[in-house]
Formats: sequence, C-alpha cells, structure tokens
Amino acid sequence: MAPPPTPVTYDCSDPDARAAGLDAATAAIGRGELVLLPTDTVYGVAADAFTPAAVMSLLAAKNRGRTMPVPVLVGEASTLAGLVRTVPEAATRLAEAFWPGGLTLVLEHAPSLAWDLGDAEGTVAVRLPDDGVARDLLRRTGPLAVSSANRSGRPAATTADEAVAQLGMHAAVVLDGGPRSQSAPSTIVDCTGPVPRVLRIGAVPVDRLRDLVPELTD
Repeated sequence: MAPPPTPVTYDCSDPDARAAGLDAATAAIGRGELVLLPTDTVYGVAADAFTPAAVMSLLAAKNRGRTMPVPVLVGEASTLAGLVRTVPEAATRLAEAFWPGGLTLVLEHAPSLAWDLGDAEGTVAVRLPDDGVARDLLRRTGPLAVSSANRSGRPAATTADEAVAQLGMHAAVVLDGGPRSQSAPSTIVDCTGPVPRVLRIGAVPVDRLRDLVPELTD
C-alpha cells in the first residue's frame, strides 16, 4: 500500500511563500480538500463550509462524530449577518468587544444556507480569528468550517509540525504561521436562548464577558 501523500507546507513568514501558500490553500479549498492553518488560538483544519463532503472529510480526519458540529470562521465581522437568522443585542455587544479574537458565538443559522456542519440543530458557531494568515485566506474563500488540528481527544496543535503530525495525511496544504503563544481554545457563548450561556471557557475570561453582558450564565 502506498503511503499517504505529504501536504505541501508554506512558510508564511516569507512574503513570497505566504502568497504562494494562500493561492494553493484557496485552490485546495475550492477542490473540497483540507488545509491546516494557524489561528490566534491554536492550529486548525479547514474545509469549505458549503461543501458537505469536505466537512465530512474534516470530521473523519479528526475521528469526530456528527454530534460535535464544526465551527465556522469568517474573515470580516460583517459576514456574520449573512449566515444567521438574527444577531441578538448581546451577541452584537460581545462581537464588537472581542472580535477579532478568541470568542465563538453560537447563533441560529439562516435557513437558506446550503451547508451541513454536523448535527447542529439549526445553529452555527461563528468566530472571527485575530490572525492575519487565517483572515487573508478567509477573505479569499469565504466562510470556512474550521476545527482544531488534532485527533479527537488529543492535545491541540500549537505549531504547524504538531498539526502535520496529527492530521497531515488528510490535508493538501499547510500554512505555517509560526508557533501559537497559547493552547487555550476559544470561549464559546450560546446566544440562541433568552439568556446567553457559556458553553466552553477558553481564551476570553467569563468575567470579561459578564462586564458587557451581566445576565450571562455559565
């Protein structure tokens, strides 16, 4: 049996390699392939959010089931309004304060969207990352389904090498943005109910969220 193909890695600290990597990653996403990329929290594995087969490949690569839907990253805050049914006032306040950054908001997705991110029950988890490489790619591709670049149950990858070691055999392109300074994932807040609720404590402390949304529960 032939060994799995090795993904092409681009050193994004070099301007020419970064440009070539963004071109290659954009093309790979368009073909329904997976890309490993840096975010402001940890390294992620990305697929086109609107290609269900690509999202299923992402879940399979992570050995993760449909019961844990894949979050979506966007390149601009203005993209959020086109993905969701409504943006509650609390979500607007949180996004204005912590985007770009380590905060994921769960909202009801727009019913017209043709995507399948897993068993999300009509919701989508959206984040605007504070990372130049990730946002440059997102501006080219549009929203991407992105999960941490690790096999389910294993530590998140904080370097491109760690991401490749876990998921390299499943990816076509690797964008190496250097090591991440923290391994904490994003904080997740569910804004679909009458009172916003913290689903996961992460990069943004709960007390900072509560300064803006006092009614927040955790």
